[in-house]
Amino acid sequence: MPPARAKNPYFGALSLLTSLFFIWGFITCLNDILIPHLKSVFTLNYTQAMLIQFCFFAAYFLVSIPSGAIVKKIGYKRGIIIGLTVTGVGCLLFYPAAQLRLYPLFLAAFFVLASGITLLQVAANPYVTLLGDPATASSRLTLTQAFNSLGTTIAPYLGAVFILATAVKTSAELVQLDAGQLAAYQSAQASAVQQPYLLLAAVLFVVAGVFAAIKLPAITDQTEPQPLLGASSPSQSSAWQYRHLVLGAVAIFVYVGGEVVIGSFLVSFLTDPNLAALTEQNAAKYVAFYWGGAMVGRFLGSVIMQAIPARKVLAFNALTAALLVLVTMLGRGDWVMWTILAVGLFNSIMFPTIFSLALTGLGQHTGQGSGILCAAIVGGAIIPLLQGLFADHIGLQQAFFIPILCYLYIAYYGWRGCAVRV
Repeated sequence: MPPARAKNPYFGALSLLTSLFFIWGFITCLNDILIPHLKSVFTLNYTQAMLIQFCFFAAYFLVSIPSGAIVKKIGYKRGIIIGLTVTGVGCLLFYPAAQLRLYPLFLAAFFVLASGITLLQVAANPYVTLLGDPATASSRLTLTQAFNSLGTTIAPYLGAVFILATAVKTSAELVQLDAGQLAAYQSAQASAVQQPYLLLAAVLFVVAGVFAAIKLPAITDQTEPQPLLGASSPSQSSAWQYRHLVLGAVAIFVYVGGEVVIGSFLVSFLTDPNLAALTEQNAAKYVAFYWGGAMVGRFLGSVIMQAIPARKVLAFNALTAALLVLVTMLGRGDWVMWTILAVGLFNSIMFPTIFSLALTGLGQHTGQGSGILCAAIVGGAIIPLLQGLFADHIGLQQAFFIPILCYLYIAYYGWRGCAVRV
């Protein structure tokens, strides 16, 4: 009878790190609520509205690799503290952006906020994989990512209550308001954004203080790479020489792009009179089902992947997600609302599984590999912008062919692309 597995000695540190996953999940998902809000306030088309996600996720591309160097130099703990502080500063910028009603300033605030979250991800994701048995890294990261999904599940509902509580007027309605009414309306819209983000900034600064005060385990990357099946040499000079990492970066690119595309367009999709025809506030609340499915799937996935290889679960989920999006794209009526919301359940394990599979065997290059993977999150900037262009020209529902292509590539990565070889 095999001996019982010992309790992870890093349980306390892992528990604390889960708070970070919750926080950045909550903040990131608020974008899905702000997109329809700002789209209406500034009378934007889909392409212009997707500049929000472009600026947010562009930060991952520009900041991830420098963040990897920062974490390598100052350590995981200090990287987390700086990341929390920068994120808090980004939240503070929403106050003047809302006060002045300047869309470019909103975009700048999204970039600063995302830069802090990027540093958090570069530090926290590999830290979780290193705090424990390498054999259960995928399961462990999936479990902590489940709390990320808890944040994304709660955010749409609270965003609908506080940010979308005041109905946004069209440009035609604004013209009919007198000066007093217009000032009152603009004040209400500004307050709806200012107060939640001021509160978030306060929380972030408090959490940064907590991390500064506590002691975390000093974990370093392995000094030598793990043996690679089929590798031509036992050591590589750069993470870029690992084929499964490069293919994994592409998988992260298309996964984040596909996930963000669906989340960003859900409110617009559900308010379409030819589909679910919900009000904007009710549609925002239904977004919680999409992210809630991801939360449930991650808790289940952390258990399932103890028994079934992670790559097989990844391939199955990706194929199922592609099928659900296809049905959504071709269908009509209220039921397509549920097929698109169900995609969240199958999205659940994709990011942490791709991330951990791509880092397998990198050893001393783990920090560099984490930076490369986080840079690939820029897919969340490029793919939604691309879908916005198609939505403006061929229609919102038809534009969903893009996430189908994303999920098909992820299925390939789980089937063959994740094999560890150089």
